[in-house]
Amino acid sequence: MAVERLGSILKHLSPGSPLSAITSKNADDIVITLAIRTPLCKAKKGGFKDSSVEYLAYVILKEVKERSNIDPALVEDICMGNVSDGKSAYKLRAAALSAGFPNTSSAYSINRFCSSGLKATADIANAISAGNIEVGIAMGVESMTIGGDALEKPFDEEVTKHSQESQDCMQPMGWTSENVSRDFGITREEMDKYAAESFQRAERSQKAGLFDDEIAPIKTRVKDANGEWKEITVSRDEGIRPGTTAETLGKIRVAFPQWGPTTTGGNASQVTDGAAALLLMKRSTAIKLGQPIVAKYVGSTVAGLAPRIMGIGPTVAIPKLLSQHNLTLDDIDVVEINEAFASMAVYCRDKLNIPWEKMNPRGGAIALGHPLGATGARQVVTGLSELRRTGKKILLTSMCIGTGMGMAGLFVNEA
Repeated sequence: MAVERLGSILKHLSPGSPLSAITSKNADDIVITLAIRTPLCKAKKGGFKDSSVEYLAYVILKEVKERSNIDPALVEDICMGNVSDGKSAYKLRAAALSAGFPNTSSAYSINRFCSSGLKATADIANAISAGNIEVGIAMGVESMTIGGDALEKPFDEEVTKHSQESQDCMQPMGWTSENVSRDFGITREEMDKYAAESFQRAERSQKAGLFDDEIAPIKTRVKDANGEWKEITVSRDEGIRPGTTAETLGKIRVAFPQWGPTTTGGNASQVTDGAAALLLMKRSTAIKLGQPIVAKYVGSTVAGLAPRIMGIGPTVAIPKLLSQHNLTLDDIDVVEINEAFASMAVYCRDKLNIPWEKMNPRGGAIALGHPLGATGARQVVTGLSELRRTGKKILLTSMCIGTGMGMAGLFVNEA
């Protein structure tokens, strides 16, 4: 481990290398000074089943304010990724005001499907870089208890009749998982093996306390079976299933038999409630304010592909982002790819030749859960925590996006 860590450090310090360019420190760098998340709870039956979107936004913003000790008046904008709630912008504004941010701090929500939290991060970073604001919060919040991303009715026929791919945008995510499995020969056995490893990594990480520094325990209320309210504190992810093996997953019935035989409730991401947040500013601002610099935001990109196989979006977004910075996957220390479905995760891992030990080392959404609008930010929080623990440097995150896109982000650990 020590030899590996030293080699990684030397590689990053080589003068004139692409790595030295992204790890160099300049006053105008966009940096993250705080990265936290809530526990992830089972939708409809977990610790946040009775917690609203505005409440989850409120508690995570309160944690940002209290843990950073920043003057809330300095926060000029707050961007929240959210998929399920069309009124989330109203709710975020109310939550920010209640959390102690003044009415001079603006707020808005954004929906780029599963990558919404990462898109929020990119938007705030770009606004700071352009000089539009000096300090901002990027976050993601999702209550899948109250809704998901399913379409309520078909699109207008005039829109869909001209293009099969336009029609494909209406395919449910489970259907697209089966398309990937069928098109690329990903077997049920491969998917269950991958999912079991995700659960096992998450179980080991939870038992070792590796999530503790990234999770903010949250007080909330739940209604019990008798309709009585009680106060609880949620401090651990709820979706991790101890003792999971590929054999036990192999006994779970197929979730979408009408579309295919491989995707199950055991090898797909869990329906989850949760939130994550990042505090961003320029390096010069962080130094002036005495804020600890956790990481440097390097950049992000998006790329498109066929909607019917939307889940393999990372295979187009990651190479594009690496090319923009003259990097290869050999330069990356940790890769966080959203495990929307095991079919997609297996394909992305194998297509990009990502060493499995680098990818989602603490498990991913199959084990931890996937609160849609929050996962893009949650992956950054988890990935940076892993880099701090190991002393490694470069984090790459990537998301598949419904309707056929991928997004990727690049970060440098400085903690």
